Amino acid sequence: MSFDVLLAVFLPLVILFLIFRVYPTLAWSDVFFLFSPLSSASRTEAGIFSPQHAFHSFKRYRQLSMHELSRARSAYVALGRMHKRIGYNIGYPAKLNAFENSIESNGQIADDIARLAAVEYDLRELPAHNVSVGSGDLSRVRESLRHFVRDWSNEGAAERKKIFTPILDVLGAVAPGERAGYRVLIPGSGLGRFAWEASQLGFDTTAVEMSSFMNFAFRFLLSPQTTSSLNQHKIYPYAHWFSHQRSNDSLFRAVEFPDALPRPDGSLRLLQDDFLELPKDQKYDYIVTLFFIDTSSNVFATLEHIHTLLNPNGVWINLGPLLWSSGGAAKLEPSLEELLHAAREIGFTFPRDCPETIECEYTSDQNAMMQWIYKAQFWTAKKKWLAESIVR
Repeated sequence: MSFDVLLAVFLPLVILFLIFRVYPTLAWSDVFFLFSPLSSASRTEAGIFSPQHAFHSFKRYRQLSMHELSRARSAYVALGRMHKRIGYNIGYPAKLNAFENSIESNGQIADDIARLAAVEYDLRELPAHNVSVGSGDLSRVRESLRHFVRDWSNEGAAERKKIFTPILDVLGAVAPGERAGYRVLIPGSGLGRFAWEASQLGFDTTAVEMSSFMNFAFRFLLSPQTTSSLNQHKIYPYAHWFSHQRSNDSLFRAVEFPDALPRPDGSLRLLQDDFLELPKDQKYDYIVTLFFIDTSSNVFATLEHIHTLLNPNGVWINLGPLLWSSGGAAKLEPSLEELLHAAREIGFTFPRDCPETIECEYTSDQNAMMQWIYKAQFWTAKKKWLAESIVR
């Protein structure tokens, strides 16, 4: 056997050995993801959030979560005898069993979401070696499930009220009899609760969401086949996050959803698309960016497109933080002062008392020992003119 053949056989094994020595908790799914022969296009945001990728991520929710549970059990077994006995006395093995039960329950929801998506999007499950689904995708599935709590449960009502009310107050100034003639656009609409609320006020509402993870979960609520009654479903949204928990009862508590039954009608339409790809000839009277603008890779392009899509004297309503994407994904990371200056350069006018600070949370666990408080910025701005000097 030649040296080249030996190198080709043993080098990957050596690399795998070193990976697991350095990262002993790494799952095989993550290794497959790293070495999978995917095209560069499939690594892009569009590929990560595509229907096919989201479908397989929901399908693998249970498997990936069980990998985490297996690592947790292995870590417990590796403890010394005395520490293992203390763990047994405080009920730690029972805690891991409760985690397994929550995975099974959440897995039923994830499977149902994937099953509906397969029908609505005509998706087929691919062989395992053709699909790269890793821990990042598990986080996206969990984020979608947790949005059921934020958007569609009684537990999330207080959080929603804090951030929805200022925006709904602005929209509510339009006379009820005139609202059907006003077009409202909500980019980054997530699981669609705010878009649904706006449509219930009588506005012609368009929700835009690029992520199939979010769209699948929202369609799970919209379909009478999967959701036919209030609080029909329950999930265990906090079970995977052991940190900052006061008790196991709190950690493994179930949350029922939905607290309202959304149904598609003529006043609410859904678009799965990148906001920046929306046609420029489509015009809106209000564009609402709720926890959205800081997700932009180029926030100037986002502001410019908001301006383009607004009717003359149209209103941009914003509420959210400036938590720029990590890992260099954001080409620009302006301060609030810089952002407002750029918006004026692009052609927005602001009232004098703008912006307003609103302290709020986002998908928070109210029982946890840690709370993340955003000092979100709320403003309204009118379209005035487009600066010709902006480079496109």
